[in-house]
Amino acid sequence: MEFNFLAIAVATVIPIVLGFIWYNPKVFGIAWMRAAEMTEVKMKSGNMAIIFGVSLLLSFFLAFFTNFLVIHEFGVYGLTEGNLDGATTQAFMEEFEGKWRTFRHGALHGAMAGILFALPIIGINGLFERKNFKYIFINAGYWIVCLTIMGSIISGWTA
Repeated sequence: MEFNFLAIAVATVIPIVLGFIWYNPKVFGIAWMRAAEMTEVKMKSGNMAIIFGVSLLLSFFLAFFTNFLVIHEFGVYGLTEGNLDGATTQAFMEEFEGKWRTFRHGALHGAMAGILFALPIIGINGLFERKNFKYIFINAGYWIVCLTIMGSIISGWTA
């Protein structure tokens, strides 16, 4: 099982590109700033090269891991420790390998990851940080859409 590094690279930039749109003042930017108690001064502080560089690195980790969420063959390889010599494993791979490698299927698993992983994590953090539900839903919504697009790209873009 090989990785499609071009698809991973494209999926890596999705959080950055979507972030420019999602957190734009004309979309959710103003509401997010209020909910996050963010000011213009605070926004301009910090080293933007480091912020974007580390964000890109973390986005790569996320895009790489998304392979294991949206491509079922990785699960088979993991269960068999890469040993596909067994008759049952070979029959499974012959029948199903590549069958679910579609944009739609990847979007489904990406959305599931967003709803079942990102939303609870952001929700728990937000509750303990005493943030309101608007903050939680703006940020969780961003990650749900992000992971949906990333999953779609990684699953559907076959090498």
